[in-house]
Formats: sequence, structure tokens, C-alpha cells
Amino acid sequence: MPITKSQLHKVMHERKSVRKYDASFKIPQEQLEELLVEATSAPSSSNLQPWRFLVIQDDAVKKELRTIANNQEQVETASAIIAVLGDTKMYENAEAVYTKNFELGYINETTKDFMINNSYKLYAQLPQETLTNIVTFDAGLISMQIMLLAKEMGYDTVPMGGFSKEAFAKHFDLADHIVPVILIAIGKAAAPAYNSSRIELNNIAKFI
Repeated sequence: MPITKSQLHKVMHERKSVRKYDASFKIPQEQLEELLVEATSAPSSSNLQPWRFLVIQDDAVKKELRTIANNQEQVETASAIIAVLGDTKMYENAEAVYTKNFELGYINETTKDFMINNSYKLYAQLPQETLTNIVTFDAGLISMQIMLLAKEMGYDTVPMGGFSKEAFAKHFDLADHIVPVILIAIGKAAAPAYNSSRIELNNIAKFI
């Protein structure tokens, strides 16, 4: 049967990376909070939800951030910058995560205890590089949800990996276990984004 084009399909194809924003437009904080709550439905490794967010709305702070982010204009003109961070000590939240799942009736007590113990046993002994890779992967999953949800709410976004992560961590005094992953500018477009082509499927996929 042919695939019916849904609202999700529409949002996916209307979402473009916008770099020109109306600097006078401000998204209410309540809407930013709602956006992040909805985005946390994203999957994550062992459901440990390692994403953390620093939402920068203050104009002076955005101006400071612009120097860290390769002088990208949208850092200063977007309504907000959502910095998506990863917590490499996410396994320390295992007890809270799985206890809540148990209380909500999603898992039984045996599964709860197993998952708590297994999370500590597995993740606590991993090298920092491996933990960073895990939280970076999970941050990517939630970042895409943030951008799609933002578009559905009528806002535009652009993801930015072009910034000094070391300078960001130092400037915002991040703990050693909090890893900057991506910056997402969000706001009201002042100019349309460029369209972009995609590589043909037969050049990127093989079915066996």
C-alpha cells in the first residue's frame, strides 16, 4: 500500500536550517519548557536520559556565546539557543529512573532491581571516551525531536556543531561530566532557508 503523507511527513519536509532570525521576536519561556518536555520522549541508551539543557535567552549572554560559536550570526539573533549537553554520569540516575517506572507499573520489581544494578555495573566502568560517545548519540536523537517539534509549533531552528566545546564548558562552568554536544538556535525566521538536495537512495542504501 502507498504511504499516506501525514502531518509528521509535512513537518519533516518543511523543516529547514534557518540562519536569519527576527532579533526582536522572543519565544515565551513556557513554550520553550513545553518543547523540551515533549522532546524528552526520545529514546536513550538504557533509558538513562543523559541529555541536559542550557537554554540561553539573555541577549548579553548570547553575544558572549557568539564569540565561542565561530561568530555565527544566528547565535545572537535567534530568540534562544538551546545547548544540548550530555551527562556522562547518567548511570547515577538509574535508581530514580527505574524506581519511577516501577511505581508507574511499567516494570516489575525484579526488573527494576536488575536494571538499576546492571546500569551501574555496565556504565560506571566504561572509559570516558565511550561514555561521551553514548551521550553524544543520545543527544543527537533528542536534538532532532526538538527541531521537529519546534517546526510544528511554528518556529524555525538550525543545529550548530561549529563551536568550541572546551571554551563553552569553561565559559558556563560545566562540571567535568557534562559534555557540550550541539547548539540549536530557535526563533522566528527573518528570511527563508535555502533548499537543499539529497543523495539518491541507491547511492546510500543496499538491500540484501
